[in-house]
Amino acid sequence: MNLFADIQTLVITSLDAMVAEGALPEGLDFANVAVEPPRDPAHGDMATNAAMVLAKPAGAKPRDIAEALATHLAGDPRVARAEVAGPGFLNLRLDASVWGGLVEAVLADEGYGRSTMGQGARVNVEYVSANPTGPLHVGHTRGAVFGDALASLLDYAGHDVTREYYINDGGAQVDVLARSVYLRYLEAHGQEVAFEDGTYPGDYLIEVGEALKSEVGDAFVGKGEEVWLDAVRSFATEAMMGLIREDLAALGVEIDVFFSEKSLYGTGRIEAAIEDLRGKNLIYKGTLEPPKGKLPEDWEPREQTLFKSTDYGDDVDRPIMKSDGSWTYFAPDIAYHYDKVSRGFDQLIDVFGADHGGYVKRMKAAVAALSANTVPLDVKLTQLVKLYKNGEPFKMSKRAGTFVTLRDVVDEVGAGVTRFIMLTRKNDAPLDFDFAKALEQSKDNPVFYVQYANARAHSVLRKAADMGVTPGVPALTDPGELAVAQKLAEWPRLVEIAARTHEPHRIAFYLYDLASEFHALWNKGNDQPELRFVQESDSPATSGKIALPKAVSIVISSGLGILGVTPLEEMR
Repeated sequence: MNLFADIQTLVITSLDAMVAEGALPEGLDFANVAVEPPRDPAHGDMATNAAMVLAKPAGAKPRDIAEALATHLAGDPRVARAEVAGPGFLNLRLDASVWGGLVEAVLADEGYGRSTMGQGARVNVEYVSANPTGPLHVGHTRGAVFGDALASLLDYAGHDVTREYYINDGGAQVDVLARSVYLRYLEAHGQEVAFEDGTYPGDYLIEVGEALKSEVGDAFVGKGEEVWLDAVRSFATEAMMGLIREDLAALGVEIDVFFSEKSLYGTGRIEAAIEDLRGKNLIYKGTLEPPKGKLPEDWEPREQTLFKSTDYGDDVDRPIMKSDGSWTYFAPDIAYHYDKVSRGFDQLIDVFGADHGGYVKRMKAAVAALSANTVPLDVKLTQLVKLYKNGEPFKMSKRAGTFVTLRDVVDEVGAGVTRFIMLTRKNDAPLDFDFAKALEQSKDNPVFYVQYANARAHSVLRKAADMGVTPGVPALTDPGELAVAQKLAEWPRLVEIAARTHEPHRIAFYLYDLASEFHALWNKGNDQPELRFVQESDSPATSGKIALPKAVSIVISSGLGILGVTPLEEMR
C-alpha cells in the first residue's frame, strides 16, 4: 500500500472527470501533478499542487480549478475535507478510518514500503575501490557505507543491483607496495631496513613480510628487483585484498564483483575500448592548452593522443596515451567502464572520494560516448570525515602508520553505529564523527534514538504477549496516534524519492522523525493512562492499541535493514 500514490491516483481520476465534463480542456499533461505532505501539518494530511501546475495550460485561474477539484475529491469516502488555500493549493484532510486501514496494511505486509519503481533495471554500484596498498581508512569507511546503503536502497525499490569493487592493482603504487613488503621480508630475516620516502611504513606489513618469508624462504634475499618484483607484487596485492575483505566484512559490506585493473593490461581490453571511441571519431592527435595557472615558460606543449570528451560536456579533451606510448590513468578507466556497459547494465553509479571531483566530467563523457548516450552514469562524491571525542579532535591508534583505519572505528563503536552515523549527513557534505556522541544514550544520538523506539515497541509486544494478546484492529483516536500513522504513510513515498535521487541519508532522517513521533506518543501515555499501549485490565483495548507499535517496528526494521544496521529488540 502506498497511500500517497493512492490519493494521487484519486486526484488524477478526478481531473479526468473534470475534463470529461468540460471543466478542463482536453490534452492536459498531468505528469507534474503531485500529492505530498503539507509543509505545515496543521493545514491537513496531504496537499496537491494540481491547480497551480494546470492553471496556465488550462487557461484558468488556479483557485477556480482547485475549488472544482475539491468538490470532486470530497465525494470520496477517504477524504474528510478538501480546502483551497492561498492562490490555489489544495489541502486534504483524510477520514480517521484511513489511518487505521494504513496500520492494518503495514501489519499485513512486512515488506510494506518495498517498491517496483525500478522495474528490474540493472544497476551497477561501484564503491570503495581503494588502492590495495593497506587497510581501509575512515574516508573509505564513509564511501563503503554510502555505496552499500545506496545499493540496498535501490534493491528495495525494485532494481537489480550489482555491488562492485575496482581493484586498482595496475599502477605504480602496487610496485611501491611490493618494495615495502620486500623490506618487511628482509626485516623478517633479521636485517635492519630503512623506509625511504614513498614507501609504506605501516606495521600492517610486518605480517605480510613474515608470510612472504614462510612462502619463499630466503630465495629473494639479496636479489635484484628483476628476480622478485613481479612475485612480491602479486603476493602483496593478494594479502592486502584479504585484509580489505576482512575490513569490509567487519563493517557488514558485501561485494558481488571484484574487478582487477590489472586484468585490462596485455589482454587487448584497453585497446578495444579505445578502438570503439576511435570508430566514433572521438580519438585524435593533438596538443592541449596550458592548464590554468601555468605560465607559458612552465608549459611544454607536446602532441598526445586525446579523447574528444568536450563533445560530451567535459571542459577539455583528455589524454589517453602519453607521448612515450604508454597509457594514461584515464585509459584503463575508460576500458573498465566499457566493460560495464558491455555487461548490459541500464545505469552505472560510481562512488568516489571528494578528491576525485575533477574526474567526474571525463568519466561521464566516456560512458556517454561508449554507450551512445544510452547508459547514464551518476558519480556520487563522499566528503571528508573528521573524528572527535567529546568535541575535541580524536587521535586513535594508527596501525597503518599514517591514518585511522576502518577497523579502528568499528572496534570503537560497532558496525551498526558506524553505518548509521555515516548516513546522518548527505554524502557530499563534510561529516563530524564524535565517538562520545555515537555511544551516548540520548535523543542527540540518532542511532540510539531510533533503536530505542524499536526496543520500546518490542517491549510493548512482549508485555501484551504475556497477557495472551496479539495485535488486532487498530484503534487510533488521539492526535498523537494519528501523527505516528501519518508518518508511517510517508514510508513508501520516501523510499521512492530516496532511490530516485540516490540519497540513502533520507532513510536515516525519516527513521529519526518516525522515532520522534513514537517517543512523543509514549511520553504522552505517561501522563494519560488511556493512551498507553498496554491496558492491563482490558485485553480488547490492548489488542487494538498494540497494532501501532507493531507497525512502527516493521518500518524501523525495514529502514535499518536498508542502512545495514541490525534492529535491536532490547537495549542493554
